Amino acid sequence: MNRHADSLQHVRTAAPDLTRLLTPRAIAVVGASEDPKRIGGQPVHALTEYGYRGAVYPVNPKRAQIQGLTCYPDVGAVPQPCDVALLALPAQEVPEIIEQCGRAGIPFAVVLSAGFGEVGNRELQARLEAAIKTSGVRVVGPNCVGILNLRDHVFNGFGAGFRNPNLKRGPVAMVSQSGGFGYSVVAFAEHEGIGFNYMVSSGNEVDLTLLDIIEHLLQCPDIELIVCYMEGIRDGRRLRMLGARALELSKPIVVWKVGNTGRGARAAMSHTANLTANYALYQAAFREGGFVEIGDVYDLVDVALAFRGRRLPAGNRVGVLTTSGGAGVLLADRCEQHGLELPALDTATDVELRKLAPGFAALANPVDLSAQLAQNVDGFNQATRILLEDPNIDLAIVRSFPGVAAEEWAHGLSEIAGAAGKPVLVSLSGLAHKSAATIAVLESANIPYFPTPGRAVVAAAALAGFSAKLKRRQRQAPERAVERQTLDLPAAAQTLGERKSKACLAAYGIPVVNEVAIAADAIDALSSLAISFPLVVKVDSPDVPHKTEAGAVRLGVPNLDDLKVKAHEVIAATRRFNPDARIDGVLVQEMAQGVELIAGGVNDPVFGPYVVLGTGGIFSELVRDTTLRFAPFDAATAHEMIGEIKGARLLHGYRGDAPHDIEALAQAIARLSWLLFDHADRIAELDINPLFVRHAGSGVVAADSLIVCRT
Repeated sequence: MNRHADSLQHVRTAAPDLTRLLTPRAIAVVGASEDPKRIGGQPVHALTEYGYRGAVYPVNPKRAQIQGLTCYPDVGAVPQPCDVALLALPAQEVPEIIEQCGRAGIPFAVVLSAGFGEVGNRELQARLEAAIKTSGVRVVGPNCVGILNLRDHVFNGFGAGFRNPNLKRGPVAMVSQSGGFGYSVVAFAEHEGIGFNYMVSSGNEVDLTLLDIIEHLLQCPDIELIVCYMEGIRDGRRLRMLGARALELSKPIVVWKVGNTGRGARAAMSHTANLTANYALYQAAFREGGFVEIGDVYDLVDVALAFRGRRLPAGNRVGVLTTSGGAGVLLADRCEQHGLELPALDTATDVELRKLAPGFAALANPVDLSAQLAQNVDGFNQATRILLEDPNIDLAIVRSFPGVAAEEWAHGLSEIAGAAGKPVLVSLSGLAHKSAATIAVLESANIPYFPTPGRAVVAAAALAGFSAKLKRRQRQAPERAVERQTLDLPAAAQTLGERKSKACLAAYGIPVVNEVAIAADAIDALSSLAISFPLVVKVDSPDVPHKTEAGAVRLGVPNLDDLKVKAHEVIAATRRFNPDARIDGVLVQEMAQGVELIAGGVNDPVFGPYVVLGTGGIFSELVRDTTLRFAPFDAATAHEMIGEIKGARLLHGYRGDAPHDIEALAQAIARLSWLLFDHADRIAELDINPLFVRHAGSGVVAADSLIVCRT
């Protein structure tokens, strides 16, 4: 079992079998038209003229024949078996037709019609949802452009993508929540050499969703890579499960997530929730699963080309070989920007390269063979072989051989790459349209090639990143960081005060500051304390989650007399801030010290519980130096989180300070993840602010905490 399996197991449900949707034996085109240019006429023409071997049944009560085919008055009259009804009708007619499909035994429908929820017509969309429920018909759409299955010539839709019978086939599938744009992406990728077996437009997703379709495509043996154009999903847990499944099958999901700049509204009580944008949760899901996130159509092409080579590197160590010093420097810069390492070459590699290259050649990594070897095909390829044999190199980026001998060079490179067992990526040194013969050789050997050095690096980073995820997946799930504890949590929605919140932390082994609770009417009678001055005085109220904003905190209180004064001050400040606040008294605490962080968690309704770690202090929401992971996880993952925040530099001993207790911090964060996971049914938000990290060996301590319970 992989390390996330137990947290995702509950979302595993039986995925719908979409085989007959994608490969139907017969299709009824409802709303069919004699005019092949109209929406109802395009699919009839394409299905009958572009090689589809199944039956096509036009449905239109006004005609006896359409485009030479017998036309049926309604779907009930369509011969059986018929697997899919394609609906090109006015929106108001769609619910009734779906019910007719159910009675006729047609299991799937693709609804091209628009005019439902996307334009605010909630009543019509509700009617469609009810028709789907009562009929049992599974529906793609509405407001989609259809389904394209090039392998079986199923042109079941409308638009430019369905008017081109010569689109290139290949082991790639695309699922898009945008119709027309998704097909334009396919067309562009096809122009760049990427073939697609399937293209599905999911539309409004009133029934079948993008995730349903991806789950089915992952099981298809003719698909090696899935491309997804995503605007948003309603089930983040299932998205994560599909990411885990993609790793199990070693099938990357290349995801282009759009609509990321608008932040979802959240009336959050905790700092943690305010520090998290919706897109950050998608990024976390993409990072842990078999996803490769892209941001442009060129990225899609480059990543698809890279994986078409069918080789993954053992690590992220890149060897760069070029005859241009400038190209080598550029490649080195881009590699570092994308998290790729350019290691020093093995001594034996250096010795062998020096036998080939002139004395003035720069043979450190990047390897610049100089213009002299740019005229020597055998020497260039021999240098490539030597580089690939280096034990410090996991994959190579080679600047292509310039000049008239490039095709000969490509044949030699094909043999070397085939024997190396390591990915080889080529950055073209000339224009692609002038390198057709060379490119043809590279394509026949499945060696990916790229028009610019930067695009070659993007592809290399995608390969290395996916390989690293596969390795992490092999790590066995560790034992729990802490056993499940019973917590005193209310049954209804409620915000817990600091004292009760910290009791929950302590139950999970997360250290909290020493403190004494003093009732409001006992302040003046106080004669002694069990903790030493100087101290902190705070109001004890469940209705004031952010005490500093209320002026309800006093630091460095030196003695008992001053403590009594400060205690009355914070109570008075609280009453001014919120006259209706419940006040139990004050909390008197030790003065904690260390590196100040913020930690906490949110139980997101879409993605489930997750933990946030970030640099703390009064500017935490301004700086937003945070990272997150989905709960639960282990200390190893917590260490990864710690390394990702900029504030981690403070923990290692910044400007002469001694190192801090990073191991204790990792353990506390892992325990926090289990607390959130175990009690996700009750905890909506949890905040530890601040969490102080003391010097090495002295542990961590939570100085303040807040828990918000859900309804």
